Amino acid sequence: MAAWTTPIVSGLHRCLLPKGRMDLGFLQFELDYYPVTIYQIMSVPPALMFYHLSIIGHLSLTARYIFLLFGGLLMAIVSMGPYAVLVLIPSVLSVVFIFSLEPRIVHKCTLLTQMVWQTMCHLWLHYKDYYLQETTDIKFTIALSSLMLLTQRVTSMTLDFHEGEIRIPARIMRQNGLGSKILYCSLPYFSYMLYFPALLGGPLCSFQMFRIHMENLEKTDKKNMAKPLRSFFKKCVLFFMLNMLRMSVRNCISVMEQSDQGPLQWDVSKDILLIWITALMFRLAYYSQWFLSESLNNLVGLGLDKNTTGKANFSDVDIWTLETTNKISEFARTWNKTTACWLRRMVYDRSKVQPLMSTFVFSAWWHGLHPGQIFGFILWAVTVKADYRVHQYMDSLTAGSRFLRVLYKVLTWMQTQLVTAYILVAVELRSFSCALVLCKSFCTVCPLLYVLVLIGTPNKPSKN
Repeated sequence: MAAWTTPIVSGLHRCLLPKGRMDLGFLQFELDYYPVTIYQIMSVPPALMFYHLSIIGHLSLTARYIFLLFGGLLMAIVSMGPYAVLVLIPSVLSVVFIFSLEPRIVHKCTLLTQMVWQTMCHLWLHYKDYYLQETTDIKFTIALSSLMLLTQRVTSMTLDFHEGEIRIPARIMRQNGLGSKILYCSLPYFSYMLYFPALLGGPLCSFQMFRIHMENLEKTDKKNMAKPLRSFFKKCVLFFMLNMLRMSVRNCISVMEQSDQGPLQWDVSKDILLIWITALMFRLAYYSQWFLSESLNNLVGLGLDKNTTGKANFSDVDIWTLETTNKISEFARTWNKTTACWLRRMVYDRSKVQPLMSTFVFSAWWHGLHPGQIFGFILWAVTVKADYRVHQYMDSLTAGSRFLRVLYKVLTWMQTQLVTAYILVAVELRSFSCALVLCKSFCTVCPLLYVLVLIGTPNKPSKN
């Protein structure tokens, strides 16, 4: 038994930790590990300038669209270099589809074209990573990430056309004629797809929300200028705090590596702790980046107007819910919330066969189809389905006892933490070899229990 369990800790360390000592400073670590952060910080001054000039009336509606579009093009060239064409080509093609196709087919054509283009880029990444064993150019990685975000915005917008929430421009063109009006009418769509605050990070903003915000900017009270700044500084503080915490967690992993230099032996507690603390490091990285991306959108006023969002703000992160929930299904709905809502709208609500599994398979496709991602997302779908069944039975069994209720919530919280940690590490490590190492860990018991629950218990009929 010890023969296949002893390599777990050292195997995960080889997958997770770079060569060399963990003695880099905070800023250098950000430059090496998250270079996109630097480009996002560079967009702060133009975002402030845009909002200030807009609310004092120095930018017309057309000028506002051009400002955001030009900023996006400049940001793409600086951050992606020649790989910026990977984002610009599908943007132009999407606008061509919008102006030339009927509402009933524009969404399907755009979705298929966008996903095929994105998949080709991902396959090229696979070829370089797994076959050629080459280090991928960071600018290509940034372009690929931006392309994934573009897919969200484009398909969300074309689905609005398909469902009749937005009038398709093709009809407007037939009524008003072609010519110079095409360029003018296409400006909002190009601006929405490439506006610089969201080019490198979320959250997903609908086209309707974007357009209404742009049209109402000059009507904003000048006293509200402090509002986006307040939101920006608050989220920047959270960004730096979470990053410092992430550095501490990463150092803990380094200490665990150094303590395992002796003879290998099976240590279940260390096995589980390593996977959980590694997932914590990844979660902190996501939380911090989500806060930074949201703050940039807030700087241009997006997400702060209750009239356009229906709530105080729009956000990808709810740390309290993610860290305290005892339901894997709730974790799935809350993790990267705007993307989860996009996946639900794109796949779950429209799928007639196995909508839950279809949603997670599509998510694996959208993320890039790395072996670890395929394994992780399929396992996530299975555990979410099992999670529904577990709570369906346990809610009724523990209803009469407060002690059993508390015990049930504590145990299911621990199970949720370990299962989601296992899945997150599998998805983030990506490669087949690292997924195989993960499968040999004792932590595999946690998702396996839910798989057995799904197989061994019948679905309890819901009460009407």
